[in-house]
Amino acid sequence: MADPKGFLTTGREVAQTRPAGERVKDWNEVYVPGSLLPIISKQAGRCMDCGIPFCHNGCPLGNLIPEWNDYAYREDWAAASERLHATNNFPEFTGRLCPAPCESACVLGINQPAVTIKNVEVSIIDKAWGNGDVTPQPPERLSGKTVAVIGSGPAGLAAAQQLTRAGHTVAVYERADRIGGLLRYGIPEFKMEKSHINRRIEQMRAEGTKFRTETEIGRDIDAAKLRRRYDAVVIAAGATVSRDLPVPGRELNGVHFAMEYLPLANKVQEGDLTVSPITAEGKHVVVIGGGDTGADCVGTAHRQGALSVTQLEIMPRPGEERNANQPWPTFPMLYKVTSAHEEGGERVYSVSTTHFEGDEDGNVQALHLVEVEFKDGKLEQKPGTERVIPAQLVTLAMGFTGTDQANGLVQQFGLELDARGNIARDEDYATNVDGVYVAGDAGRGQSLIVWAIAEGRSAARGVDRFLTGASALPAPIRPTDRALTV
Repeated sequence: MADPKGFLTTGREVAQTRPAGERVKDWNEVYVPGSLLPIISKQAGRCMDCGIPFCHNGCPLGNLIPEWNDYAYREDWAAASERLHATNNFPEFTGRLCPAPCESACVLGINQPAVTIKNVEVSIIDKAWGNGDVTPQPPERLSGKTVAVIGSGPAGLAAAQQLTRAGHTVAVYERADRIGGLLRYGIPEFKMEKSHINRRIEQMRAEGTKFRTETEIGRDIDAAKLRRRYDAVVIAAGATVSRDLPVPGRELNGVHFAMEYLPLANKVQEGDLTVSPITAEGKHVVVIGGGDTGADCVGTAHRQGALSVTQLEIMPRPGEERNANQPWPTFPMLYKVTSAHEEGGERVYSVSTTHFEGDEDGNVQALHLVEVEFKDGKLEQKPGTERVIPAQLVTLAMGFTGTDQANGLVQQFGLELDARGNIARDEDYATNVDGVYVAGDAGRGQSLIVWAIAEGRSAARGVDRFLTGASALPAPIRPTDRALTV
């Protein structure tokens, strides 16, 4: 273990953020560069000798958290990086983007603030990159087998890297113009700078992985033809169909899905556009949806110069402490203040949008809402609570309903779907089509980045076994595993 008395002598400290008034003027990450290293060893030393480390159960990747906490406490950064990469291909992604279910399961968290596992993780990997400890790991020999991976999000990249290192020739197909999936165009720059993706892609290229951008399977290449070209296929296309809001006025100009709005802002940062075609500048902005994607829309609107930002959530405001029906070590539903919320705006809970109102030119100008409450397990409107708020830009950030079927991929492969509309798979992540596997949100439904990486690693093992008859690759989770919740 690390410091035997660390949890008794050291309080919890987290990453320091730049002042809100400063950071909304740029698109750099919100944290003060280098602010963690002076404190992180002591923070890692808070990890207890808890006997049974429930953080392992909280993390789908099965990260060896007590081990790399110990190395970080001792400032053995090379060993910490090795332990970190033993279970996670991309800790710089998870260390910035994961909501840290491991911290909810931390034993110390029963009666004290949990260990800052996420901050320790990102400190280790950033130090590893800085020290040159992250290097390409090309295979010693090639298997002669070929694999196509459809989608370059965290699940696709994890599967591709594992299979490349196992000796197979892997090509990743991405329909966008750059590799990264939602990491690239769904996550704002201030939340994760894209340089972190770029250097991982260069590592993977050096290992032998091939990348094919601006190629959509189902439209640009027939899925059945792709299957005949490769020995195996991994579908990691995500759950990209956005949940819509079918209310009067939905057709008005200025009402957009979050995934129409956020990628354009990222393209400005990539240098593809000077100004986003969908901008919050000088507008009253309403974000419908209280999750992380909604928060990303809030932070983006701040940086574009919105007059006001209001975020709506149909569910009641969560509490700031665990409810009795969400006991440790489950992941609790707590009131969460992200960096975007610190920057301003209003959050309104227990409300439902009834309709949008537009001007004579068909542009949205206002949003009509009503308060709602649960009665007998159903959401009902509260009479007399209707009101109108100004809205010249509305983003719909209410989650996703499944993988894209409009492009023909599902039909051309002849894939079966489960009851929730996801691509069905067996214990090895195999679909009903021989040699075709599925990982990530395309098979699980909308989920977290840690689940996507874990599924990519597990699916890679299934593919490797299919191609060679056996596999030494790890498989951290089964397709039926679920988060540690109640």
